[in-house]
Amino acid sequence: MTSFGYFLACEEYGPRELVAQARSAQEAGFERLWISDHYHPWTDEQGQSPFVWSVIGALSEAVSIPVTTAVTCPTTRIHPAVIAQAAATAAVQHHGRFVLGVGSGEALNEHILGDPWPSVGVRLDMLEEAVELIRLLHLGEQVSFHGAHYECQDARIYTRPDEPVPIYVSGFGPQATELAARIGDGFCTAVPDADLVRLYRESGGGNRPVQGGMKVCWAPDEDAGLDTAHRLWANELLPGQLGQTLPRPQDVADAASLVPRDAVGRQFACGPDPDKHVAAAQRFVDAGFDEVHVQQIGGNHDAFFRAWTDEVLPALR
Repeated sequence: MTSFGYFLACEEYGPRELVAQARSAQEAGFERLWISDHYHPWTDEQGQSPFVWSVIGALSEAVSIPVTTAVTCPTTRIHPAVIAQAAATAAVQHHGRFVLGVGSGEALNEHILGDPWPSVGVRLDMLEEAVELIRLLHLGEQVSFHGAHYECQDARIYTRPDEPVPIYVSGFGPQATELAARIGDGFCTAVPDADLVRLYRESGGGNRPVQGGMKVCWAPDEDAGLDTAHRLWANELLPGQLGQTLPRPQDVADAASLVPRDAVGRQFACGPDPDKHVAAAQRFVDAGFDEVHVQQIGGNHDAFFRAWTDEVLPALR
């Protein structure tokens, strides 16, 4: 049976708001949490971007449901040996209920130290090597690692959970999905694409968990929800590799300004009709996802949680 979680958007909310949303999500009956890991928001209009590892620490004292990063890039901005330590500490704080979700990243966040932005194939190769190093460090032994992309000398992680941290790998196309099947303990994506799920399982993913993320905008009326969703998250509909290659929030905003308002309405369930929200989530269920995480866009969280608790989640379950 598909389980339902709440998606904490670090691009849109500050750390205290995110913790408050997590508490509300747990009280509303959501079974787990996703949390994004960004240095910048996608656009200035979204307006936030707290350091995710600080928020994850706070979440460990606020909720008891599992947490997954969606997703951390362990290749450029932060060395994988540091991510390994951060993930191990998070898993201890959350009593083992923590999953490290990883992906190949976006120039938006990873360019800030002046490193070149590699091609897709190189980024995936870096991700595979980073995951290898993280797994070695999570065994608790002293590690010296000399790879094609990363060096690590005489490193050992002392604060670790009883079991190695599960690592789920993100994918939006065939190449990344096949990598996820080969190296990941699970797969995560943000599109209800049954073909991707099938490719993951047939490429070696088997029955390992598949996580999906979706956005909705619960609002007093459909037009208000659509206006908010278009203003804040039109970037979700950028085609091709624009989301991975544009370096600044203002560049993403410029590109997102070309996304039609009605296209956003086709992408996100907007407004107060619970049937539309059920239908949006059901697409992930029908595509074979084990976990679906939903993000409420632009406030109205009290109304959103009431509606999902009373109407949407019971219909889905």
